[in-house]
Amino acid sequence: MSVEGREPDVIVDFVFDDGLLYATVANIGDRPALKVSCHFEPAFHGLGGSVEISRSAAYFARKEPTKLEVTVNYQDKSGTRREATIRHDLGIYRDLAYVPPERHHDDFAD
Repeated sequence: MSVEGREPDVIVDFVFDDGLLYATVANIGDRPALKVSCHFEPAFHGLGGSVEISRSAAYFARKEPTKLEVTVNYQDKSGTRREATIRHDLGIYRDLAYVPPERHHDDFAD
């Protein structure tokens, strides 16, 4: 295995699952990543903490940004600093069909 394959490699991705939109941070490398931080540009957020920001329909209804750039900073075990910039277009999730659990097919059976 190459040395590169053993190094930490931190990514930020978005996952659409069961009507929710999650931001995930993962180290896909083999070694630990330390002092991990993420900076989103532009920033995105809920309304005063009163809105569940992971609800994808609510996210788009609030006209939150769909094109985001995430800069991830971290260190490997030796203290070497690493940085990655990842660009996302959340617009791909806008038109995904989603059936809330209370509307699933089984609920309509007699």
